[in-house]
Amino acid sequence: MTRKINIFDTTLRDGEQSPGASMNTEEKLVIARQLLRLNVDIIEAGFPISSPGDFESVRRIAELAGDKAVVCGLTRAIDKDIEVCADALKYAKRPRIHTGLGVSPSHLHDKLRITEEQCIERAVHAVSYAKTFVEDVQFYAEDAGRSDYDFLVKVIQAVVDAGATVVNIPDTTGYSLPEEFGARIAYLMENVRGIENVTVSVHCHNDLGMATALAMAGVKNGATQVECTINGLGERAGNTAMEEVVMAIRMHEEELNAHTDIHTREFVKASRLVSSITGMNVQANKAIVGANAFAHSSGIHQDGVLKKRDTYEIIDPADVGAGASQIVLTARSGHAALNHRLEELGYEFSGEELDKIYEAFLNMADKKKEVYDEDLESLVNERDREETAVYALTSVQVSCGFPLKPTATVTLTGPDGIARTVCEWGTGPVDAIYKAIDAIVQVDNDLSEFSVQSVTRGIDALGEVTVRVKASGGEIFTGRGADGDIIVSSAKAYLNALNRLLTDRR
Repeated sequence: MTRKINIFDTTLRDGEQSPGASMNTEEKLVIARQLLRLNVDIIEAGFPISSPGDFESVRRIAELAGDKAVVCGLTRAIDKDIEVCADALKYAKRPRIHTGLGVSPSHLHDKLRITEEQCIERAVHAVSYAKTFVEDVQFYAEDAGRSDYDFLVKVIQAVVDAGATVVNIPDTTGYSLPEEFGARIAYLMENVRGIENVTVSVHCHNDLGMATALAMAGVKNGATQVECTINGLGERAGNTAMEEVVMAIRMHEEELNAHTDIHTREFVKASRLVSSITGMNVQANKAIVGANAFAHSSGIHQDGVLKKRDTYEIIDPADVGAGASQIVLTARSGHAALNHRLEELGYEFSGEELDKIYEAFLNMADKKKEVYDEDLESLVNERDREETAVYALTSVQVSCGFPLKPTATVTLTGPDGIARTVCEWGTGPVDAIYKAIDAIVQVDNDLSEFSVQSVTRGIDALGEVTVRVKASGGEIFTGRGADGDIIVSSAKAYLNALNRLLTDRR
């Protein structure tokens, strides 16, 4: 049986301390419900003495959680803090008081201005006083990552002897290297009497981008609780991201001899919920929950994933609630990815036919950042229109604007294979194009309808033009054309309608 690693979520406390991420009580309750769906072991609901709102949040979350999770409130090593926290937790079925103070030279000398002996005395008193209210007391040794090894042992030994049930070893500034932080945890495991009878927790910050690596080093060396937040939210550069550390433990369960009880399929939902409530957007390349976490645009990667998913994906997207892998079509995509997407849309192409589609796709992809399904459908339809055309559009160029007279130069290749070019002017660029086309095709018709719509998303979306023309005999013919340039789309649509008219007369 592997070691159970408790997941201590501090999204509602440390996460909320991220500038711009403050939440009201109702919003915290919404997130707390999602944390319960995730099956987190401990919810740090707030810092009760900091404000009436935080007090109320801790009180209501304590009632909400019932016996599903431990509910924890933060305090400083000050009696009044502890009393207020205990009051906020009085209706909790599984309450925990989280108290502590700084232990690094910086905190002792510059912030607290106390001696090492005074630090130990305060720590022991805080734990002992908290124990008069609740059985479960967690002690944090703030800035432990920069503390003296032997002094840290003395502090932790003192609070363990005083009755602390959990000892939290934070790398408060994200300063440590993973190997060194792991060695620090191992040193405590070897030198603190009775530490095997308490939970050793790690709380790592991301100032150097190593929060998850630091937390994993702690787990590897004996820690059995990780403090983390959804999306890595938190002070400055944030905290260990819950989704990252949980999935890292799952991927290395055998090597670490460890597991969590988190319902990982709730991760994407939780990520989006926290992002929506706090207004803190998740970067696209964020591990596990980012928009690009399971997206592939490189042709080599797409080919590998389509043949066998785990060629480039170590996690099944469904395991974190992300749905399926995404094959993003760009100019870097290959035949395999394009054919896969076409098949999903119901089209079947192979050999030379697929090569021609791929060439047209690349031309489109060079103009657009991403090619969507609607683009592909338009591309296939445009190809079909071109293959049945009597006249083919070879080129079109317009000049217009005030005070210029709109002028169009159009070249069409006819059924005899000869290219003909005509220049005409009109009331606008489209009118000039249509007059030029009429001069070459020379078929009587009356334009009865002209409409434009965007096929896909974004500034680089394809524009599709639909026209209807009435032949001299009263028949109506519809033409469509699509292109990134709406002027070209207009020319294609009109020519498509005339080609249908000419085909009908043959």
